[in-house]
Amino acid sequence: MPDRLFRDRRDAGRFLAGLLERYRDRPDVIVLGLPRGGVPVAYEVAAALGAPLAVFLVRKLGVPGREELAMGAIASGGVTVLNDDVVRGLGIAPEAIQQVAEQEGRELLRREQAYRQGRPFPEVAGKVVIVVDDGLATGSSMRAALEALRKLAPERVVVAVPAAPESTCRELAALADEVVCATTPSPFFAVGASYWDFTQTTDEEVRDLLRAEPGARSAARSAPGPTEVAVIRAEAAPVQDGTPADQELFDLVGDAHLVLIGEASHGTAEFYAARADMTRRLIEERGFCAVAAEADWPDAYRVNRYVRGRGDDVTAEEALRGFERFPAWMWRNAPVLEFAGWLREHNDRSGRDDRAKAGFYGLDLYSLAFGAGEPCEREVVEQLADFQRHALEYARRDGLMAEDELFYAEQNVRTVQAAEEYYRAMFSGRVSSWNLRDRHMAGTLDALAGHLGRQRQEPAKIVVWAHNSHVGDAGATETAARGEFSIGQLVRERHPGDCRLVGFTTYTGTVTAADDWEGPAERKRVRPALPDSVEELLHEVGEKEFLLRFDTALRSADALRSARLERAIGVIYRPQTERQSHYFRARTADQFDAVIHVDETRAVEPLERTARWEEGEVPETYPFAV
Repeated sequence: MPDRLFRDRRDAGRFLAGLLERYRDRPDVIVLGLPRGGVPVAYEVAAALGAPLAVFLVRKLGVPGREELAMGAIASGGVTVLNDDVVRGLGIAPEAIQQVAEQEGRELLRREQAYRQGRPFPEVAGKVVIVVDDGLATGSSMRAALEALRKLAPERVVVAVPAAPESTCRELAALADEVVCATTPSPFFAVGASYWDFTQTTDEEVRDLLRAEPGARSAARSAPGPTEVAVIRAEAAPVQDGTPADQELFDLVGDAHLVLIGEASHGTAEFYAARADMTRRLIEERGFCAVAAEADWPDAYRVNRYVRGRGDDVTAEEALRGFERFPAWMWRNAPVLEFAGWLREHNDRSGRDDRAKAGFYGLDLYSLAFGAGEPCEREVVEQLADFQRHALEYARRDGLMAEDELFYAEQNVRTVQAAEEYYRAMFSGRVSSWNLRDRHMAGTLDALAGHLGRQRQEPAKIVVWAHNSHVGDAGATETAARGEFSIGQLVRERHPGDCRLVGFTTYTGTVTAADDWEGPAERKRVRPALPDSVEELLHEVGEKEFLLRFDTALRSADALRSARLERAIGVIYRPQTERQSHYFRARTADQFDAVIHVDETRAVEPLERTARWEEGEVPETYPFAV
């Protein structure tokens, strides 16, 4: 399955350790793993925190004759917990309880001896105890473990798991002092669904991990990934202003017909400029014939008419005036203006052959989602019907222009229909609103590729401009656990081997964004990336900018296949809630085919620069004034 976040239990443990950083190098912390699957996870947590590791075994006490029903549990340390409601309700005699407890106690002792091999159970009284498992479903075993642990008088009990249903986490919060869960998939199917490799842990593996001394490894892991930093530094390829050298770019693209180039924000100058530069080279040297942007279909088509010398607009700035709704700066900005002007000049040099001209198209449906009602839809449907009735006549009379206008009308109807559904889903709060939008954009891309391919009588080559969250493969991020997918994921599935996904990252700088939807464009400061994020790791490389190609930088790819935090800034940026608002977990090397890192970036310049944008954000004493 493509939606699994962790490579294996060890990878999950390393990620979970990052969420427990505040317990690092504390002498009062002990990590207990629930055998067997929880031990590899707990080992990595203990190693990262510099804490001792032990196993905590729990055996269910089944009701005699109805063993699947638990009347209690027996646990490490000689602790027995009974469910008084079950015992009284079924009238279970003390002798029966003792018999079952002795039987399960012998099995528990056998396993403890096999695992500990003579090591005593650690003292937990007065300690901070972190109880780790590889995931929770109902949480029954963890619940029994917590009840048993409480009898041993720890100072604090922390539950830490890579994956669990949100409801189970809430229930356990009543028993534990803290519950740390890396991801809460919804819907939740099974613990193993969060792992690529969920092979059963053996008794021998448990013994091997317990024999090892996690504390000896903590010093090597306390500094976040120095080995990874060295590997990335050695394999990084140079870029100039975010743009790779021609040969590097052309090697990366190869024979792919679809190249999706992302951005870590909707307001960073370097991302827009570098993406435009790469697109120019692909149009000039590799036969790419269109840009398909995360822009509204009708507004982008106005730009398309201009760049192909068909519309009424005289200048590129006039052609961009269709982008008047929030967030206007997303496409009405200096780099897009320059690119539109260049594309018009490039097409003018192509002569009268319309097939040789490159176009500019939109994939999105925002404008119609918020602006089209029944009268508008009826008008578009009637227009489509008229075009379909006269399609052959128009094609014979006006050639490619009529074909394009017919395609434009057909896509308008598809967009209206999708926008209506999207609008309803969005206000119902369903995950499907995201999926409806990305499915529509991927469908528009396929329709555009088909249309241009028929015109050119060869497969069309298209560059997609969109946010990282759309361009990247959502199957490699935690959003997949919520059932979300992306354009990049759909394109990979529909065009295997014939696409390239390129992402951008930055560590700090400024960005054009708003405080709220429909708010004015502001020039905001981007906070330095959070610890345990891919941006921080790339910042540690110490280079101003560089490219990582995961088909050639194999060791870097391996390092970036572990789940890390990744930042996404859209048209709204809220630094005060940045962890919750703008970060998600991702395996970057599976999410993209390549990543370009620009360590410090600038806000993109809107064509309409407001006073608030000119002033910029008032400096703050971060991190103290949070």
